[in-house]
Amino acid sequence: MGNRYSYQSLLNFVKNIFISIGCSDSNSKTIAEVLLAAELRGIPSHGLARVKIYLGLWEAGRITLNNKTKIIHQTISTATIDSGNGYGMIGAKKAMTLAINKAKNAGTGWVSVMNSNHFGIAGYYAMMAIKENMIGITMTNASPLVAPTWSTSKYLGTNPIAVAIPAYKHKPFVADFATTPIAQGKLALLERKGENCKQGFVQDKNGLPSIEPSVLKKGGAIVPLGSDYEHGSHKGYCLGSIVDIFSSVIGGANFGPFTPPQVPFLPLLNESTGKGIGHFFGAIKIDAFRSATSFKKSIDKWIDTFKNAIPARGYNKVLIPGEPEFENTEYNLKNGIYILPDVKKELIDIANKYNIITPF
Repeated sequence: MGNRYSYQSLLNFVKNIFISIGCSDSNSKTIAEVLLAAELRGIPSHGLARVKIYLGLWEAGRITLNNKTKIIHQTISTATIDSGNGYGMIGAKKAMTLAINKAKNAGTGWVSVMNSNHFGIAGYYAMMAIKENMIGITMTNASPLVAPTWSTSKYLGTNPIAVAIPAYKHKPFVADFATTPIAQGKLALLERKGENCKQGFVQDKNGLPSIEPSVLKKGGAIVPLGSDYEHGSHKGYCLGSIVDIFSSVIGGANFGPFTPPQVPFLPLLNESTGKGIGHFFGAIKIDAFRSATSFKKSIDKWIDTFKNAIPARGYNKVLIPGEPEFENTEYNLKNGIYILPDVKKELIDIANKYNIITPF
């Protein structure tokens, strides 16, 4: 398989790494599942390349292992959870489960999480709702690496949104995207490969366009979706701001520049506006509006309609959100997950440090 390895072997490996530092078996499994979900879906920027970063947060005393999550406020359809400063996946999975359970009773469920950390790919949690005949919605704020339009100040995160909608015969519609042209993790992967990024993704410390993926470490910033005002960056700025407010201000997490960074090159600020990073989760029960079967057949019709759109010159077909990721998942489960050589070396070093058997 070369640099490809089976899903199960990597899942067990990552799980054992977090068990070795003191995480419980169930928490370690959750962390591993979310990281490997990213790898399966072809999003390595949020996969195994994050293991070293997550361990670094714990080694720096910024993560509480086996954290206690608790509901600090709730109604029949809403809740706020204090995630206890643990790895973000732990509180996030519990929050989405709670949102789904509330939706079963109230038609919709909405859960805010505060005092958390990076939770991996947003789509993982949105997709939890699909098997319950629900629409899942997830968003989170993130390390302040993004400059608002016409600014050089890093005040927002890449702040992703994910929406998962079940279909009848087709794969679900799954939109999972940052509110910026590129995610920080993808910049980090480009830097590892020694490659430049595209024009319109980042700016230098003076606000001028750059193609250096390492520019964030030199005072530069990621720009909002749209890249510049003339191409609609103010709309990306609005999207990122909405995610920030829903993820932080609603539940009491830190917002904007006060969000605790999850990257080693940004310092922690002395000032805070809440606790930790924040997330927001929604579950919408389809048959609170109409028959779930009828709705899903309509989504099939929607998907068929858009798949039959005429491709522009140079393109073979029009894609449905989530389609490439489902194809990647099927391929990677069959053929193994590809690991970049330097990520593989990093994981071997971690395994040696914590005395873990590797699948490599």
